[in-house]
Amino acid sequence: MPAATASPPAATVVVDTGHTRYDIRIGEGLLDEPASWQGLPRAARALIVSNTAVAPLYAARLRTALGGAYAAVGLIELPDGEAHKDWPALNLIFDRLLADGADRDTVLFALGGGVVGDICGFAAACWMRGVPFVQVPTTLLAQVDSSVGGKTAINHPGGKNMIGAFWQPARVVCDLSTLATLPDRELRAGLAEVIKYGPIADAAFLDWIEANLDALLARDPAALAHAVRRSCEIKAAVVGQDEREAGLRAILNFGHTFGHAIEAGLGFGTWLHGEAVGCGMVLAAALSQRLGLVDAAFAARIERLVARARLPVQAPDLGPPDRWLELMRVDKKAQAGQIRFVLIDAPGHALLRPAPDDAVRAVLAAHTAPAA
Repeated sequence: MPAATASPPAATVVVDTGHTRYDIRIGEGLLDEPASWQGLPRAARALIVSNTAVAPLYAARLRTALGGAYAAVGLIELPDGEAHKDWPALNLIFDRLLADGADRDTVLFALGGGVVGDICGFAAACWMRGVPFVQVPTTLLAQVDSSVGGKTAINHPGGKNMIGAFWQPARVVCDLSTLATLPDRELRAGLAEVIKYGPIADAAFLDWIEANLDALLARDPAALAHAVRRSCEIKAAVVGQDEREAGLRAILNFGHTFGHAIEAGLGFGTWLHGEAVGCGMVLAAALSQRLGLVDAAFAARIERLVARARLPVQAPDLGPPDRWLELMRVDKKAQAGQIRFVLIDAPGHALLRPAPDDAVRAVLAAHTAPAA
């Protein structure tokens, strides 16, 4: 199924949790369109939270776009990278808000990737017990996943995203043109979060990803637009049914239990989040096969697709299997110390369940790269 090359018109996906409703706007050039910023919560002050990599590219354009709506539009540039998704960076935002004399009549704008979105959203949830914020994701990973759904957090040295809050954005503005400046490694990492939606929720989308992966890697505008829109549609549907991850929403963490262990075990920022998730999906598919939920052909299909996306399919050596198990027990899906995995029991359908430690050890033994 070849992808078209023309950019489609802008699209809107609605997230409705029952008590909160907001738009995800997807299209080219949305940063400069006045309609992108109309209808947001009224406030005297806005603060753009970005980082040292993204702010020089897009902060001036966003400040100009917001200038007519707010009396003051500030900017703070955080250090770049997952290693800085921590208390010191969070406090930099609070320090700036205090220095500006910001009160509850303030809106925050998260301009950047998943780290910026998560930390800005958490700051918005905490500042004076909650102020509005808007997600302006500039990476593929953030556009298809982390900017949608209201999960905000910072990392702890012992576990990823362990300190946070559910705080829904007032809007998500996905300007696809910002993906043009995304490094190739970051683009591939974002594809991991696109790929996950097929196995867990939409077998036809999995077929589409396989057919259009080369176009996505080549940044074909129509292919990227469809991938972002369909990913957001799936996530919006899941979040609308289970905002606080009481059940169904956990399926969005396919590959993440293994992936978060990789990130924490190696040190945050050594592998990109999407790289760890890509490898984690290979391990989770292999575990699904070992438990008799899917056949070997399906597990091989997932591994082949992740490899085609130029993402790791061999897990790093984190030490003995018990070290992996220790890391995976520091996971929000764990219950009473028991690790629960998102597993696939049919193409397009996932479930959350525990797995015997011996099965996990066997998967790790078969898929871990030998120590250098």
